[in-house]
This record gives sequence, structure tokens and C-alpha cells, in this order.
Amino acid sequence: MSLEDNRREYDYGKLTRESLLDDPFAQFDLWMEQAIESNIQDPTAMNLATVGADGRPWQRMVLLKHFDCRGWVFYTNLESRKALEIQGNAQVCLHFPWLQLDRQVIVGGRAERLSTAEVVKYFISRPQGSQLAAWASNQSRPINSRQILEQQFKKIKQKFASGQVPLPDFWGGYRVVPNEIEFWQGGENRLHDRFSYSLSGNSWKISRLSP
Repeated sequence: MSLEDNRREYDYGKLTRESLLDDPFAQFDLWMEQAIESNIQDPTAMNLATVGADGRPWQRMVLLKHFDCRGWVFYTNLESRKALEIQGNAQVCLHFPWLQLDRQVIVGGRAERLSTAEVVKYFISRPQGSQLAAWASNQSRPINSRQILEQQFKKIKQKFASGQVPLPDFWGGYRVVPNEIEFWQGGENRLHDRFSYSLSGNSWKISRLSP
């Protein structure tokens, strides 16, 4: 099959300036609610892009765990590649690929570390298996086999068998505080609707972008 022939029309809907809310956080909340109600797979999955010390970008999927007018929150091992790159360059980009709705949202901004209180509150709400995995995985580091990982998980499970799993000191979270947010709605004949919210002082400027 030729990749050039793999195409379809984007005809799910339209996006107009009149239909947009003036507040980008409210607009995102609306679209997230619609994505969840549409039962698309993993609506909270977002692509996180960071840039290393060598100037090379890297991307990975993470899960959105909280959202409000302050920004978008995710959690991770603080010794992982993403965390180390954020430590060197806090400017990041998030991408929500709601392809079944012909929609995308792109968020550009600064990643800021969450407080210990925020991290603890979330960590104790996680399933025990996820808590144990946070201890067992030396995230982003080379490992010789799956068996080693499973053995480490078993050791950690035995270690904390009699009590609550504590928060690892190498585990935390970030809030992405935005300065630009783009909402993209696919359109027929590749005439997509794109609107960008850019922060100017304490207010948001809305611009329609060419597709």
C-alpha cells in the first residue's frame, strides 16, 4: 500500500471564533469533557516534548492527572530523561491528539515542580501496584532484561508488604504553566480551523491561524 494514498477527509465539525470561549482554560475543559463523553481511548494522554542539553527534542506520552487555571499536571520519576531535560530547560510542549474527533490541542509553556504536599496527595491515591512500580523502576536507565525488572518489583512488594507504600524521594510532578495554547479542528479539503491563544500580560489574545 502506498502511504501517499492513505488519506481521508476531516469532516467531524467546524470551529469558529464565535464558538470559542474567551478563556482558553474553559475552552480546554469543554473539549476534554467532550472527549471523555465520546469514549475515545485515553483522552487524558498527552505527548510531552522536552529539549536536551544538546538541543535535540524528545517526546513521550504521559497522562494528564489534574487541570485547572494554573496549568496541566503530570507525575514522573525525577531522575527520568524527561525530568532531567526539564531541569536543564523548563520550556516544554504538550499535545493532545484527539484524532477520532478530528481535534488537537497544543500547549506551550514552562514546567514547574509541584510541592511535596501535592505529590503526596496524588501518590497515596494511586493503586498499590503503581506505587510499587514507582519504586521498582529506575526510569530511563538501561536494563538487561524484563526478568530483572519483575524481580525488583517482587522485592519491593515484599519490602512494603506490611504497611503503606511511602513516597519515593525521587518521584514527583510538574505543572505546565502555558503561554500559548492552540485548538485545532480538522476541516474538509485540508482547510482546518486553527485558533491560537497567546498570553499578553495578564490577558489572552486570540488569533486564527492559516491551516
